[in-house]
Amino acid sequence: MSKLSVEHLLGIKYLNKNDIDIIFQTADHFKEVINRPIKKVPSLRDITIANLFFENSTRTKLSFELAEKRLSADIINFSAGQSSVKKGETLIDTVNNILSMKVDIVVMRHPNVGAGVFLSQHVDAKIINAGDGTHEHPTQALLDSYSIREKLGSVKGKKVVIIGDILHSRVALSNIFALKLQGAVVKVCGPTTLIPKHIKSLGIDIETNLKKALEWCDVANVLRVQHERMDIKYFPSIREYTQLFGINKQILDSIGKKIVIMHPGPINRGVEITSDVADADQSIILNQVENGVAIRMAIIYLLAEQIKRN
Repeated sequence: MSKLSVEHLLGIKYLNKNDIDIIFQTADHFKEVINRPIKKVPSLRDITIANLFFENSTRTKLSFELAEKRLSADIINFSAGQSSVKKGETLIDTVNNILSMKVDIVVMRHPNVGAGVFLSQHVDAKIINAGDGTHEHPTQALLDSYSIREKLGSVKGKKVVIIGDILHSRVALSNIFALKLQGAVVKVCGPTTLIPKHIKSLGIDIETNLKKALEWCDVANVLRVQHERMDIKYFPSIREYTQLFGINKQILDSIGKKIVIMHPGPINRGVEITSDVADADQSIILNQVENGVAIRMAIIYLLAEQIKRN
C-alpha cells in the first residue's frame, strides 16, 4: 500500500490529492470490515493511542474511540474538564506526562488554532488533529468527501455549496481545501456577517440567496450556527436566520431537482434544517456517521504503519 506524504494529520492543507486517494482506498477496505459480523481486526494490537479532548465532543470522540477499538489499539482517554489542565498545567506538560506512558498516536481537539502543529514540533508521537479552534477539522472533511464519492461516484466536477455559519466553522475550511483538491466547484452561502472576508482568496464564490445556491448545487453541506463561539450578535434572531437560510421540504421541492443533503452534526432541527429534510432519502447524514469510523480507521492505520516501519 502507498504511503502518506505527511507524518501527522494536522490539516487538509498539508495533504495532496494522492494522500486523499490512499486514505479513501484504505477506508474502502475498513468499510468492508465494519460491515462484517466480526468487526474487529488485530492491525494495531501493539499501538497505544491517547485521545486528548480539551473541548467538549461527543460524535468525533466516539467515532475515534470506535475506530481505535475496531483496530484493536490500546486507548487512553483524557478529558480536560476532569484534568490538571484546570489547575494550570500546560499543554506540553499534559502531553509529556501522557507520552511517558509510551503513547504512539495522539488524537487531539483543542480550542486554540494550530495546537496540533505546535504539539507535533515538541513531542515524539503521531498527531491527529480532531479540530483546532475555528481552523481545521480534517477527518470531518475527509469523511464528507468520501460520502460524496460514495453517493455520486466521484467528487471531481461536482458542485458543492456549504451553507450556514462559515465564519466559526473549522468544518467549512477543511471541506473547502479537500473539495478543491479533488476538483469540485465550491460555493458558500449564508448571512454576510457569517462569511469570512478572506474566503474569496480561496477561489470560492459567495451566494447570499439560499434558493439560488440550491438550484446551482449537486450537494448541500449544511452547518449549524455555532452560538458557543459567538461573542456578538451576527444576525437579528434565530427565527429570521431560519426564514432566510433554513432548509425545509418546501424549498427543496421548489428547485425542481434532487440534491444530496449533508450535515456534520450536531443538528439544530428546525433551525438550519427541518426533520423531514434531515431524515429524507436524499440526506446522507447517517452515511456520514458510518463513514467517519472507516475514514478514522484508515488514517490511524496509515500513520501506525509509519511507526512500524521506523
